[in-house]
Amino acid sequence: MKALVTGANGFTGSHLVKALEQRGDTVVGLVRETSDLSRLAGCQVQLVHGDITDRTALQTAMLGVDVVFHTAAYVELGLVDAAKMERINVEGTRAVLETAKAAGVSKLVYCSTIGVYGDTKGQVIDETFQRQQADFSSAYDSTKYKAQQLVDQFAAEGLPVVSVMPSGIFGAEDPHFGPVLQTFLNGRLKVWAGGDRMTGIVHVDDLVAAMLLAVEKAAPGSHYIISTGDLSTREMFEFLSQETGIPVPREVPEPIVRLAGNLLDPIGRLLSWQPPISRERVHYVYDRCVRVDGSKARRELGWQPRSVEQTLRDCLRIEN
Repeated sequence: MKALVTGANGFTGSHLVKALEQRGDTVVGLVRETSDLSRLAGCQVQLVHGDITDRTALQTAMLGVDVVFHTAAYVELGLVDAAKMERINVEGTRAVLETAKAAGVSKLVYCSTIGVYGDTKGQVIDETFQRQQADFSSAYDSTKYKAQQLVDQFAAEGLPVVSVMPSGIFGAEDPHFGPVLQTFLNGRLKVWAGGDRMTGIVHVDDLVAAMLLAVEKAAPGSHYIISTGDLSTREMFEFLSQETGIPVPREVPEPIVRLAGNLLDPIGRLLSWQPPISRERVHYVYDRCVRVDGSKARRELGWQPRSVEQTLRDCLRIEN
């Protein structure tokens, strides 16, 4: 099989490239000229340079390709460039879909997010859930929802595209939880916020396995939630503490966190600085709860992910 991976140098994309190469597949990777390629060290991937909205680069990248994996995205909460996020996440997805349709690829797997379902208010939902949140919690939330609408539109028009909706992705070189875990292991994480916040968890290699299964078994137009389970922040740190003997970080009272978010948000905007806590991040910690059931992927694709506990143990092994 010859496969194209957009965002090949990213967290998910690089793990996918390695898995495809290990299977003996030929891999093409779309990356920007300025991309950090350190995650692809040792890989044989054929690189095509171009922006995700560059149709000429996409056409070149898709020459002779059987399957396209679209993982490229601008993922960030807090103070973001909303226009840039719209261009990458929405218009970039449109460009990938249109080019894939013209190229006649046999399957396109789109890496979406459980965020497209919006705030479920703690209700555990599956792929049949219809979004009830009328507004959007962030530019990321909005742009990924719009991109998913495009994907579903192209699927209805006959493009063989499958959507996977991962929850929080953990694993080697995780740019989000990885630094937090390293700070915890170094004994420098003394405080944390939002102990009751639920986080869905999936190991990046299990997400990759689901994407590969989707190529083989998923019907065009189908959606699959990819999540092993979830834990509250408090439960997560209690588990990590049990495994390492490092004390659980102290929880900062909610009013103080909200005040900090309100104070740091305008300072960050003034200084073009991403503060550790902002109004948007506070909202995600305290006011929004998305919980999902990933059993459809197990049932229909034969997906067999590691447990939440094993995922966290593997992360500890990597960071140590």
